[in-house]
Amino acid sequence: MPAWGEDDLAPALAAFISSCAALQKQPVWRNTCAAARELDQREADHNEASLRAWFEAQFQPWQLVNPDGTREGMVTGYYEPILKGSRTRQKPYLQPVYGEPDDLIDVELSELYPELKHMRLRGRVEGRRLVPYFSRGELEKQRQGENRNEGVLLWTNDPIDLFFMHIQGSGQVILDDGSRVRLNYADQNGHPYRSIGRWLIDKGELKPEKASMQGIKAWAKAHPGRLQELLNVNPSYVFFRELPVEGVGPPGAMGIAITPERSIAIDPRFTPLGAPVWLVTTQPYSERPLSRLVVAQDTGGAIRGPVRADFFWGSGDEAGAQAGKMRQKGRMWLLLPRNHNPFAK
Repeated sequence: MPAWGEDDLAPALAAFISSCAALQKQPVWRNTCAAARELDQREADHNEASLRAWFEAQFQPWQLVNPDGTREGMVTGYYEPILKGSRTRQKPYLQPVYGEPDDLIDVELSELYPELKHMRLRGRVEGRRLVPYFSRGELEKQRQGENRNEGVLLWTNDPIDLFFMHIQGSGQVILDDGSRVRLNYADQNGHPYRSIGRWLIDKGELKPEKASMQGIKAWAKAHPGRLQELLNVNPSYVFFRELPVEGVGPPGAMGIAITPERSIAIDPRFTPLGAPVWLVTTQPYSERPLSRLVVAQDTGGAIRGPVRADFFWGSGDEAGAQAGKMRQKGRMWLLLPRNHNPFAK
């Protein structure tokens, strides 16, 4: 694996051990997780050479390949934004953050059709029929009505920052009383994600190299009258749950805190959650190498395909600046326990 000998593996070991809270329940991972905990207790063995030898003894790398046989895919970045907010609707806090609505129906399709694992259906009941849940635009229209306070967790001050928190799937909010809370993904309305950056490019509003998070925010600030038109391009809408601020990052798809610059979101149809992944890519807007052992601890609506990853940069504006610029080519090697062959019959 390119540049395998150049990474500090200690942070990746810590992230993998956190994954073992869930992985150890699976026979495939049980022995590897036990060995990782035993190694973690032997602090004297935490030098680069011994850690590298341990990973090489425990894991077999498998390079991920696209259906067309190519070995490169896209690596984007995400982060945990920090917003300002209030428990009450008052200027400038006029943007609602909604919790999971009572009328949202969530159907796990694999319970009826095992071949549809990792797929689910969301909607609402209308009469005796299950119909699609409300889109972003429809929810925004409802918000103008009398029931605009129903289901609101809190209010924030910036619609475009709130939109990007929907895309990231989590965030922190500093409340006007000085306290801080974490908002984490609870569910989604079932509509597909659509890129507002791509829409701006297609409309000739932005050049491709300017369609980063920072470029989109600048466009929105320059065109306040078209902001809702822009946001409604993406019909997907995320509902949140409130959590205390603890751990190094927000909970990922495994229910454990993800680690800045060591956790990635993947497509679980191809990469098992909790597995280490050797990621070979470059820094945002750069050819400088970024080769690192990371752990697949999260998923995302736009993360589709074998060679596809979303790199978690951390919390706050600095992490957001990196994440917003990241759209790099990359290669990925999945590390599985040596006693496990995923292709064995």
